[in-house]
Amino acid sequence: MTALMEWLRDSPFATSTWVDWLDIAILTWLIYRALMLIRGTRAQQSLIGLLLLLVVYAVADAAGLSTLRWVFDNLFVYFVLALLILFQDDIRNALATAGGSLFSGSGRRADANIIEEVGKAVFHLSQRKVGAIVVLERLASLDPYIEGAHQIDARISTELIQSLFHHSSPLHDGAVVVRGERLVAAGVFLPLTLSKDISRAYGTRHRAAIGLTESTDALCLVVSEERGTVSLVQNGVISPVADLNDLRERLQQGLEVQVEGPTSGGNTGAQEALTPEETS
Repeated sequence: MTALMEWLRDSPFATSTWVDWLDIAILTWLIYRALMLIRGTRAQQSLIGLLLLLVVYAVADAAGLSTLRWVFDNLFVYFVLALLILFQDDIRNALATAGGSLFSGSGRRADANIIEEVGKAVFHLSQRKVGAIVVLERLASLDPYIEGAHQIDARISTELIQSLFHHSSPLHDGAVVVRGERLVAAGVFLPLTLSKDISRAYGTRHRAAIGLTESTDALCLVVSEERGTVSLVQNGVISPVADLNDLRERLQQGLEVQVEGPTSGGNTGAQEALTPEETS
């Protein structure tokens, strides 16, 4: 007990003031918000790799591995500069959205009805071989990509999505972005992937979806105009979707889905199947 009292008397806790605690609290909050800004982007993966290198450096220092420590001492600064150059776009996007994101919630939630409306829309479009890209925002903000697009902010519906991608619509060439329960933008042009490993069978829409999901955690639904197929793109990987039930399950896994219980009138909208009349 005496040793504990002596430790407390000599520790920083005994001499700290409310100003010190306020300083620590503000710094902690700023670090937390910075981590929230890069969550779901490539910069997050780079930060994890950088932290692992710091752990290796600390182990080398503690174990007396002088050669390894010398390498880290001389190359660490250059490594950080290389990261800043490689991911300057992600850093710039995070800083650009910092003002609007600091005081907003970070989570994106979708209910089952939203998934149902989006799913029916893309399969209606696929039946008519109308090309489309529907982007579902998750944790990483897509504001930098929709700045120059047409702002809509409308309740999501199957009819709205189909009308936006109709050939007579001036917005049919771009993508639509879904944020939570709202369709926030249309006519959005996405960055094309720079990967050379993409099959030539995929056109511009698929390459744009890959490019976006390589740098963010968004989910992209792509309807092929040539084949009439529906694909889900996540983390730069394209996977075909068999039917509406398959799409429901995979979107529910990829999004924080709030499913309402069954009502007295039968199945909810999230449980209905796409009837033959709807697919014709």
